[in-house]
Amino acid sequence: MADRPIWRGHLRLALVSCPVALYTAKHERNNLHFHFINPETGNRVRMITLDAETDKEVSRRELVRGYEFKKDNYLIMSNEDFESARIESSSTVGIDKFVPADSINPVYFDASYYMVPDGDAGKDVFVVLRDAIAQTGRMALSRVVMARRERAVAIEPLERGLVVHTLHEAKDLNDWNKLFDRIPDEKPDPDMVKLAVQLIDRQTGTYDPADMEDRYEARLREVIDAKLRGEGIAPEQEEEADRSNVIDLMAALKNSLDKIGSAPPKPAAKPAKAAAAKPKSKPRPEPSAKEPARKPAQRKRA
Repeated sequence: MADRPIWRGHLRLALVSCPVALYTAKHERNNLHFHFINPETGNRVRMITLDAETDKEVSRRELVRGYEFKKDNYLIMSNEDFESARIESSSTVGIDKFVPADSINPVYFDASYYMVPDGDAGKDVFVVLRDAIAQTGRMALSRVVMARRERAVAIEPLERGLVVHTLHEAKDLNDWNKLFDRIPDEKPDPDMVKLAVQLIDRQTGTYDPADMEDRYEARLREVIDAKLRGEGIAPEQEEEADRSNVIDLMAALKNSLDKIGSAPPKPAAKPAKAAAAKPKSKPRPEPSAKEPARKPAQRKRA
């Protein structure tokens, strides 16, 4: 758990404000890390920073930032220069407006941060705003300067605190219509859709974060352990997928239903506090006017 805030300032709604701090929601777990090795010596390769013109090595701690205003010409920027560019959102998360909690398409969400009161002052304001937002089932939209960039953010309750999601700008995302327009605009067989719905119903359960474990990394660790023991490990055999799609779809759907059976998967235990902190989600509307109307995938949060 991060013990130092990555941002400190104030959360403000109209004339009401309180000091808050942001902490990263994600931490680096004990992932597998690999290094580049010289196969002739077995030694690790060291990456060095070189001056592009003199080829002399430069210590990273000596480096400064520069803006290329014309080719190979740089304007050196000091910490004082960046400090003079501060704007209101550098120190204040001012809530601009509220939107339904399920109205933002999941593709716009980027990183998440925990927001908590910064010190004892303003805790009463914080909990009032948190509970008020929770009762409305909405998200607060704001902006905050992080890593020398102003980011649009969405804020929502998470148990006793708030969680801040940075949002991609529309121009950051590739136009999905260029891909989706390749999909034929035709209606499928209603009977097949009905069977597919039954298949979905039978496999519907409750989201459990434990289900998201990286199985590839677990398998890779087995390979590494076997190699350290001087043993080999056979790769799992995969059936080659038939890309021709020449199948009897109706029969495949019926066989799938028979294979799964009638019993739905057992739902995972739902934390009482998490369930009460947030109203039931609704389908999110699509953000593009060009995109055909359909129900998007829900963004479930534990």
